[in-house]
Order: sequence, then structure tokens, then C-alpha cells
Amino acid sequence: MSTTKMATQSGVEGRSPTHMAWQRLKKDRSAKVSGSLIAFFLLLAITAPVFTWIMHTTPDEFHPETLDPEFGTNPLGKFGGISGTHWFGVEPRTGRDIFLRFVYGARTSLTIALTATLVATVIGIVIGLISGFFGGKTDLALSRTMEITLAFPSILFALAITPVLENVFEGWGLPPGNGTRIPVMIFVLAMFGWPYIARIVRGQVISLREREFVEAARALGASKFHLVFNQILPNLWAPILVTVALNVPTMITAEAALTFLGAGVIDPTSDWGAMLLASVPFYSINPTYTFIPGFALFLLVLSFSLLGDSIRDALDPRSSR
Repeated sequence: MSTTKMATQSGVEGRSPTHMAWQRLKKDRSAKVSGSLIAFFLLLAITAPVFTWIMHTTPDEFHPETLDPEFGTNPLGKFGGISGTHWFGVEPRTGRDIFLRFVYGARTSLTIALTATLVATVIGIVIGLISGFFGGKTDLALSRTMEITLAFPSILFALAITPVLENVFEGWGLPPGNGTRIPVMIFVLAMFGWPYIARIVRGQVISLREREFVEAARALGASKFHLVFNQILPNLWAPILVTVALNVPTMITAEAALTFLGAGVIDPTSDWGAMLLASVPFYSINPTYTFIPGFALFLLVLSFSLLGDSIRDALDPRSSR
């Protein structure tokens, strides 16, 4: 009898909020599908160099023999030159392999978007903690800064300041071209992304700073640093995780938009936004060139959005489908 009681108590104690959220997430079909698609794209990006070895070519290598000699730009064959050698066809005018440019483009796009999300998250957490915990004039100043930053039309403002920041970064010794453009894109995306996270963190900190466990730690003489990072921050991981998951698709879309508008990655580095830009003159004669990166962006953004929604529902015990 006592053994059964102890086993029952152990089972109850083992069902922590994290464990229950994970169990809900594992049962969520949307989370399974979206998570699998995200893992697939990440795997493609990581293993991109393997495909250059398999296909015996590189994403920047020209293949003029794959182009129609009569017109000089159109790929030979149907569907943009799709064949056993070139799985997604070839790029008009250059003959570069679209599949290799696609997988290397996934690596570039995901690297920029995920790095920008990480930087924005760190900045947002720090500023949100400071604003929510200290309150008063500090909170007022930081809150107004968040509101002003959010009021800017981010894409238009990014287009305007990118050339200026390129000159600044090059003055610091960064190599011209994509060696400067990629760090500038990460900086710009993070600069407009941190207020979303900071506002969530600030609101949660305001609700937590007067809770009993914080007051008890304060009464025991805990420092402000201890209160913020040991008492409050560990209780914020759930809203931060949800916000980050929902912030990634915004970063992916913004990165592709900036590149498509000419303020991002430039040739010869492959990028999904750059592929869309290069495909515009040929969409009528080679629609697969436009469809492939466009559909991939759609799938990836949708997958991150659905996964973020699933994580939010799993972490909220009152959520219902």
C-alpha cells in the first residue's frame, strides 16, 4: 500500500509544468509537421557543402552548355533545365545550378535571420528586465525608446540607413561587399526587433517583482542582481520562448525583403531574397526559378509561425483547440 502511494506521489511530482508542456507539444500534430519542416531546412543548410561534393560543382560555377545557344539565356529542356545533373534546373543567362544556390541560400538566409533574432532577444531581455524591475524614470525612458523604435517604418528606414552603416562598418575594417552587408543586415534587423521582446519581458517583470518569492528574497538581503537574474529571469523563459519562436519568421521575411529591394546580400553569395530578385526578368520563361525560393520562404515562415503558436498553446494550461 505504501509502495503504491509513493509511486503515485512520485508520478504526480514528476509532472512539472515543463514536462506537461512538452507532453502537449509532442501530441500536437501542427507542432510535429512544422518542426519537421524546420528541421529539414536546417539540415539542408548545414549539409550544403555535401551537395557540392555529390554534384561535382559549386553554386557559383557557370554552365553555358546548359543554355540554349540560339537565345543565349534560356535553359535547355523543360521546366528550366531540370535534369538528373541539375535537380532544380539552371539559372537563366549563367547556367548556375539552382539547387545548389537554393541550399546555400538557405544557409545564408537562416544564418542572418537566426543571428539577428538572437541579438534582438539578448538586447530585449536586458532592457526589458531593467525597465520592468527598476520602474520610475528608468522605465519611462526605456518605454518611450521602445515606442519610438516601433513607430519607425522598419523596412523603409532600413533601406535608408543601410548605405550609411555600410560605410561605417567598412571604416572599422570589415571587407567590402557581403563581408560588410551581412553584419549590417543583422544589426539593422536586431535594432528593429528588440522592442517586441523587451515589451513582453517588461510586462512580465512588473507582474513578478512584487510576488511573494521576490519579496522573501529581498527581505533576506538579496542584491538586485540576484533578484533579477536568479528570482525573476528563470520565470520568464516561457513567454520569451514563445516570442522568439514568433519573431523568427518576421526576421526571415524582413531579410528576404531587404535583399529583394537591393539592400541585402549581393551576388555571388546565394540568398533566397537574391534568388527572387534575379528571377524577376525570367518568371515568364522559367517560372520554377521564381517558385522554388518563393515557396521555400512561404513554407519556412509558415512553419515557424505554426510552431510558435503550438509552443504558446502547450505552455498555457488553459489553452484549448
